[in-house]
Amino acid sequence: MVGSSNIDLIAQVPRLPKLGETLIGSAFHVGYGGKGANQAVMAAKLGAEVTMVTKLGRDVFGEGMLGNYREHEIDTTYVFLDETRSSGVAPILVDDHAHNCVVVVPGANMGLSPADARTARTAILAADVLVCQLEVPVETTLEAFRIARSGNVRTLLNPAPATRLPDELLVLTDICAPNETEIELLTGRSVRTLQEAERAARQLLGRGPKTVILTLGERGVLLVDHEATQHVPPIKVNAVDPTGAGDAFVGSLAVYLAEGLPIRDAVHRANAIAALSVTRIGTEVSFPTRVQADAFLKQHGLI
Repeated sequence: MVGSSNIDLIAQVPRLPKLGETLIGSAFHVGYGGKGANQAVMAAKLGAEVTMVTKLGRDVFGEGMLGNYREHEIDTTYVFLDETRSSGVAPILVDDHAHNCVVVVPGANMGLSPADARTARTAILAADVLVCQLEVPVETTLEAFRIARSGNVRTLLNPAPATRLPDELLVLTDICAPNETEIELLTGRSVRTLQEAERAARQLLGRGPKTVILTLGERGVLLVDHEATQHVPPIKVNAVDPTGAGDAFVGSLAVYLAEGLPIRDAVHRANAIAALSVTRIGTEVSFPTRVQADAFLKQHGLI
C-alpha cells in the first residue's frame, strides 16, 4: 500500500449544514483514516500481510497513526516522518440519514515522494498486489506503479480524490476502481443509469486500464473489461454510516485478488464487505475481521 494517512474527526449531525450555518452535533469521534490507511487496515483485518508506505507528521497524530498500524500488524518499515508538515487530518460530518461530507487536509501526505517509493522498491516488488490512491502526489503513485510493472506486480488504482491523471499512470493500471463522482470527473460523463455508467467505464478503459470496477453505492458495482460487462447488485443492509465503504471495498478486493480468486468472485465478495461496513459508525472500526467477513459471506452464499 502506497498511500495516505489521516486522522478522521467525525461529528454526528441531524443534517448537513447550509452555507454559514452552525449546527449542534450529537456525537464526536476521533478515528484513524486516510484512504491508504483505511484500505491497508481493511486488508490486514482480512489476514493479508500488508506493508504501508506513507508519510506522517512528527506530532501526536503521527504517533497515534504509527501505533495504529502496529496494532494491526502492518509492516511500518516504510512509514516516513515529515519534519516540517503536520499529519493529515479529515474532518467528517455524518447526518442521521447516513449522508456525509469530508474535508481532507493532506499535510505530510503531500511530502511522500517518488524517492520514498524507490526506497520501498523491495517491498513493492515482493507484493501480490500494489494498491494506490490519489491523496499523495500523483508522481509518487506513478513511480510506485512503474516499479510494480517492472516486476509484474498487479496494480490497483483507486482514483480518489479524482483529478487529471497522466496517461502513463492509467496504462500502468491493471484495475481502476472509481466511484460515481470520480468517474464523472475523469470522463465528463454522467452515470445516472447503468447504461451511462458502462459507457463512462468503457471510455476510461480506453485510456489504458485492463479492467474498470465502478462502485455505484446503493446500485452495486459495475465490472467492465475488454470482454464483457457485469453488474453486481447491492446487498441490502441497514446503513448507518457510509464513511469508508469505498475503502472497505478496495482493501478487501485487493486481498481476494492476492489470494488468487477470479476477479468476478473477488468483486462479489468485496461488494459484500463494503455493505457490511456501513452497518456501523466510523471507518476502520466498522471494518469486519476475517471471521466476521466469512460469516457474512456464507450468509449470502458467496463462500
